[in-house]
Amino acid sequence: MGAIAELKEVMEDDFGILIETFLNDSVERIAQLQSTLDAQDSVEYGRAAHSFKGSCTNIGAIALSQLCLHAEQRGKTGDLSDAPETLKEIKVEFGVVKTILEELIAN
Repeated sequence: MGAIAELKEVMEDDFGILIETFLNDSVERIAQLQSTLDAQDSVEYGRAAHSFKGSCTNIGAIALSQLCLHAEQRGKTGDLSDAPETLKEIKVEFGVVKTILEELIAN
């Protein structure tokens, strides 16, 4: 998590706010992914995944970013056949990232 260490150094006292904002925003983005999947709207699913991917990359959550990239690509092609499984993986990986980030701001 080199990106996190760099962010912590640059952001100093605002680091906790940045992390809390990312975590809250991520919950909304995952809900958006779910709703676009439920609606079988591949275009919006891809857009939501693209947006979430950028946030994940910025915070240094590379595995989560890669899952979002996969979701984005599926949305672009209109093939949501594996989207439920991908979204499940995104949710699980977000749980891991959330735990790590919460531990970072607690210390």
